[in-house]
Amino acid sequence: MNIIYNLPKFPVRSAISHKGDYGVIVGVGGSRGMSGSISLAGRAGLLVGAGLSRLAVPSVILETVAGFYPDYTTIPLSCDCEGKISFDAIDKILEVAESATSLFIGTGLGRSDWLDKLVPDILQRLDDYGRIRGIVVDADALNALCGQIPTFRNKKVIFTPHEGEFNRLLQHTELGVVPDEYDLASRINITKIFAERYNLIMVLKGSVTIVTDGEEVFINDKSGNPGMATGGSGDILTGMTSGLIARGFSVFDAAKLGVYLHGVSGDIAAKKYGVESVIATYILESIPKAIINYTLNDNNIASQRDANLIKFEF
Repeated sequence: MNIIYNLPKFPVRSAISHKGDYGVIVGVGGSRGMSGSISLAGRAGLLVGAGLSRLAVPSVILETVAGFYPDYTTIPLSCDCEGKISFDAIDKILEVAESATSLFIGTGLGRSDWLDKLVPDILQRLDDYGRIRGIVVDADALNALCGQIPTFRNKKVIFTPHEGEFNRLLQHTELGVVPDEYDLASRINITKIFAERYNLIMVLKGSVTIVTDGEEVFINDKSGNPGMATGGSGDILTGMTSGLIARGFSVFDAAKLGVYLHGVSGDIAAKKYGVESVIATYILESIPKAIINYTLNDNNIASQRDANLIKFEF
């Protein structure tokens, strides 16, 4: 098994560049009562260097989402009586996606029969959008795919499940269940087989996060801490990964680097506030320091194989 630990270098911005040079993120998600998740993801994508972030959300929560941060723009989508995106929003989503360099879907989405139809339809259509370099699928978008996972033609889709979400995806296959975290080899194997079968990138989140394209496997055991087991943490990873794709990284490199920098951001937050008091906004505010540390340590802290080399300053 080809296990890798190397990470890509962070490119230096040109002095004569503009926001259009750094890509456009489009996020699709949110619902009544879950407006914070897509807001965290939208801002996280900007903090890793994307040029623009556009959040397509149910019209009923648009003002709430817009009020969290002034950094991104918002786009209203039609919604049902429960404040969730309705199926007839599909044309608007596809229209907005034409401007996207990267796209994420699922954060705060919620569940409904209409969404179970919309999500696979959207993903199959976006798989052929040439401008979109990568698509990050998370949370309830993953749940909507249970029993109806497309086999993608272009390897630009990233699934980012935690163990429970992965088990739900596996229910309708013969692959069994996700092995526990004490059996890392078997855990890697089932994740790798799944990625290869559906022609996508898998990020299986856990205390040791596994990233694989079905061939190579990256293991992140060098950053992150138990304090990151908090609501909104995964949404930030989704936004960071989508932002890195917009910034110009390949889909696989963005998945690897997103996982690593997310963990470093959590470590910085834990050092500042204590493990028990880490919350999503503390992880979010630590992203700039994580990137600074990464670029100051030869762009590849993980390859040094010693977490003690990471220095945190405040």
